[in-house]
Amino acid sequence: MNQSALIRPDWTPATIALMVLGFVVFWPLGLAMLAYIIFGDRLKSFKKDANDTVDGMFASCRGKFGRRGGSAFRNATGNVAFDDWRDAELSRLDEERRKLDEMREEFDSYVRELRRAKDQEEFDRFMRERRAKGQGDVPGFPAT
Repeated sequence: MNQSALIRPDWTPATIALMVLGFVVFWPLGLAMLAYIIFGDRLKSFKKDANDTVDGMFASCRGKFGRRGGSAFRNATGNVAFDDWRDAELSRLDEERRKLDEMREEFDSYVRELRRAKDQEEFDRFMRERRAKGQGDVPGFPAT
C-alpha cells in the first residue's frame, strides 16, 4: 500500500475528518469509517484468505470436470491443434501468475519487515532520548 495515500487505515487527519463527517451525516457511515481505520490493515489478509477458501472449494470441481470445465462448459473450437495450443498458453499464463503472486508475497513480507525495523528504530531512539532527559525507565519495559 502506498504510504502517501490520503485515505489509508490509519489515524490521519483525512480519515478522522471523514469519520466525524460520517457520524454527523449518518451514524453508520461514521461507524464504518471507524472500523476501516481500526481494522483496515487486516482487509488484505482477509481477502486473500477468502479467495484461497473459494479457490479450494472450486478445485474439486476442476478435478471432476477437467481443467477448464466439462464438455458442455468448454469453449472448444473444433480445431484440436488450436485447442491444445490454447490450453498450453493458459497453463503457461497460470504459471506466470503463480510466480508473480509469489514475488508479490515476498515483497509484501519484505516491506512489513522494513516497517517493523523502522518502528523498532524509532522506539529505541525515543527511549534513548527519554533516558537522556533523565526520566528513567518505565517499569515493565526492558532497557534498550
